[in-house]
Amino acid sequence: MTALDLTPAPGAASTAARWWAQGRLEWRMLMTNGEQLLLTLVIPVAVLVAVTALDLADIDTATPGVMALAILSSAFTATAIATGFERRSGVLKLLGATPLRRSGLLVGKVGATLAVIVVQLLVVAVVALLLGWSPATPPPLAIPVLVGLGTLALGSWGFALAGLLRAEATLAVANGIFLLLLFAGGTVLPVDRLPGPLAGLAGLLPSAALGEGLRAALDPAGAVVAWGSLAILAVWAVAGVLVAVRTFRWE
Repeated sequence: MTALDLTPAPGAASTAARWWAQGRLEWRMLMTNGEQLLLTLVIPVAVLVAVTALDLADIDTATPGVMALAILSSAFTATAIATGFERRSGVLKLLGATPLRRSGLLVGKVGATLAVIVVQLLVVAVVALLLGWSPATPPPLAIPVLVGLGTLALGSWGFALAGLLRAEATLAVANGIFLLLLFAGGTVLPVDRLPGPLAGLAGLLPSAALGEGLRAALDPAGAVVAWGSLAILAVWAVAGVLVAVRTFRWE
């Protein structure tokens, strides 16, 4: 008969297990927050309907831009606001006493946000198809790479913003940046619709790179990979992760 070993074996769970558990927790919190659902689901659909109804852009141009807007709202704005208030309420201070670490919290938030974004994109796509959208078949892996890089780039900067500012300041700044990028960031409408100097500056922003990349990948006239957009997103993602991990504070 084999003896049962009851010797204590304390220790943290594996890194992957910690990240997975935090990601599931972040997902549940996102999907039960009414304000976040309004920001992430209702607003992009409303913008899509408004842009096409007002003839600001045709449905083939507007849909990829609204998809980029949906990613911006979840990855940057919602992440920054939620993280800022979690820090103020002391939730992050408690997490700081666990083996999770800053990188684990960032991975959990980005992973949960990516899952929400998949739902957003499906909703926007269904509404767009009902409005007459006829996208081309995108190049292989173009959409997953664009969405993944865009989520990481915008999410890491939202995380960094929440770690640097007080919750109330984060709320104001995150919403201000969202509105700025919505109207002048090359997100919903192409950067060539903006005035000359502003178009050049906006083209270097992650919001514009994401919008231009999605428009290129779904262009009915001929889908292509926008390598320049991918490069811009990659630079913003690397810089955002480095800033977020180095500057984030638990309290």
